[in-house]
Parts: sequence; structure tokens; C-alpha cells
Amino acid sequence: MAVFDVQGMDKFWALKSQIRVPLVHITGVTIDPEAARGWWHGLRMPGTQIPGVITAGTFYQHGRRVFYDVHDTDNTIVIALNHEKFDQLVVEVADPEVEVRKLAAALKSAS
Repeated sequence: MAVFDVQGMDKFWALKSQIRVPLVHITGVTIDPEAARGWWHGLRMPGTQIPGVITAGTFYQHGRRVFYDVHDTDNTIVIALNHEKFDQLVVEVADPEVEVRKLAAALKSAS
């Protein structure tokens, strides 16, 4: 099980405190700062978006449901999901390379 904790006031902005996903439902994880840049992330339902400051919550884009929790787009990773409430998680982490390696290793050992 992968557990993604929403930190601090982002719990309020994203209207979520935690997302739990079985490892078998994760289909990929990448470092992708571009995924959180820009001003349009889809229809907000519910969530918060202040361009250049925060994108947090649930957004509908291109027929997909995406969860965001990003302040610093340079530290963004994208987790692709199957059979979950969300199609993708776009989240900020302290060290994207470390987190992607940890998730990839967990996925490999789970399969």
C-alpha cells in the first residue's frame, strides 16, 4: 500500500488529508515538473488553484480525475493509477528522484 499524506494547510486547500493506493493499482511514476505548471488544470471539483502559488484538490481534465497537491512545481512527481478514484496523482515531494526510486522499488517487489 502506498500512502500519500497531505501536509499542513494543504489538507484544507485540497479537502483531503491522505490518499491510500494499493501498489498493484500504480501503473507508473515519473518526475514531471510540467504537469503542475500553467494556469489551467481542468475543472476544480473541489480544490484550490492560485497560479504560481498552489494547486491542490481534485480536477477533471480530458475525461480524467486528477488529484493535485503542488506548491513548488520543480518537485513534482506524477503517479499514474488504474482502478482508483483518481486517474493520476500530481504531488510535490521533497526529493523527486528519491521518491520515484522508492516507489519504483516498491512496485517491483510487489509484482
